[in-house]
Amino acid sequence: MFSRFGVGQARFNASYRAYPVSFIDRPQLELGDKVILPPSALERLTRMQIDDYPMLFEVTNAKEGKSTHCGVLEFVADEGVVYLPYWMMQNLLLGEGDIVKFSYSTLPKGTYVKLQPQTQDFLDISNPKAVLETTLRQYTCLTVGDTFVIHYNNKQYHIDVIEAKPGDAIGVVDTDCEVDFAPPLDYVDPYGPDTTKFEDTNSGAINAPKTADKADAGASGDAATNGETLAAPQPVVNTFLAFAGGGHRLDGKAISEIAPKEVEIPTSSLNVTKEWQQLRQGGVLGGETSKEPEKPAPDADIDRKRSGKVVFGGARAAAIARKKEKAAVAKKDDSSKDKPTSTFQAFQGSGNKLR
Repeated sequence: MFSRFGVGQARFNASYRAYPVSFIDRPQLELGDKVILPPSALERLTRMQIDDYPMLFEVTNAKEGKSTHCGVLEFVADEGVVYLPYWMMQNLLLGEGDIVKFSYSTLPKGTYVKLQPQTQDFLDISNPKAVLETTLRQYTCLTVGDTFVIHYNNKQYHIDVIEAKPGDAIGVVDTDCEVDFAPPLDYVDPYGPDTTKFEDTNSGAINAPKTADKADAGASGDAATNGETLAAPQPVVNTFLAFAGGGHRLDGKAISEIAPKEVEIPTSSLNVTKEWQQLRQGGVLGGETSKEPEKPAPDADIDRKRSGKVVFGGARAAAIARKKEKAAVAKKDDSSKDKPTSTFQAFQGSGNKLR
C-alpha cells in the first residue's frame, strides 16, 4: 500500500476500541485534542520512517460517517485500545468500546479560522482572545464541524469550528492564524428584524408585500366583472376651524360670539377660496370684507426699501432715490456756505531773539 506522503512510504491505518481518558484518571487531557495510543502504534510508525512532529491522525467512525483529526500525547495505552477526550467522542458519536479507525495524516498550517460560540455568555469574558490563545496551546489541529470546549473561570464554553483556511482541517502549531468570531447560536438581535420599507429608485414605488396588492387587484376585477362601478377615491382636503377660541374685553363687557367656520387651506396660489381671501384681508367669515388696506405713499415705500446698500425696486424707485440724495447734498453745501468765515491767522506776529 502506497500513500500520498512519499514514494514507497506505506500509510498507517489501525482500528482500536475507544474509551474516554477518564478511564485512566487523566482528566487534564480533556483540555486538548491529544489521545493515547498503544505502543504497537509507535513501533509501526517507526518502521514506516514517519518521524514528523507533531504526529497528526484522522479519526473516523465509519458506522456514523463522522471524522475528525487529533494529535498523540503518549503510546502507553493497552493494546487494541485508544483513549480519547470525551468531547471528541461526542463529536464522533462514539460510545465506550466502539471501534474507531486511525490514519496518519499531514495537515497544512492554518491561516484563518472562524469560530462560533454556542451560548452568548461567552461574550461576557473580558478578554476572549487571550483565553482562546491559552486554550489552543493544548491543540494540534482544528477540523470544520468540530465542537471543542473552553474551560474558563469554572465554566465550560462550547465553540463550533465553522470555517477554516486553507482547508477544512488545519494545523495550529507554530503558525500565525487569524481568528474570527460569528454571533453566538442563541444571540437575539435586540432591535429585531429590519422591516423598514424602502423606495425603489427605478420605479418610484415603495416596496411592500405583494399579497395585499394581488388581493386588491382580484377584488377590483371581480367588481368589474359583475358590472359594479368603483367610486373614485376622494382627495384629502386640509381644513381648519377659524376663530374657534374664546375672547374677553378689557372693560369686562360681553362680546358677540362668532360661530367658528371650517376653512379650506389652499395648497397653491391657484386654489384660493373666498373664505381664505376674507381672512387674509382682515374680514369676518360670513360677513362683509373690510376695506382694502391703504397703500403707502411712494416716498415712504422707497425709504423702507433703502434700509441698506441693496435697493430692491424698479427704475422709477432708483431715480427718485438718486434725486433725493442729490437734494440732500446740495442742501448740505448751502448750509456750509452760510457759515461765517474765521479771520484768525496763526503765527502772523513778529518775533525777537534773546541775544
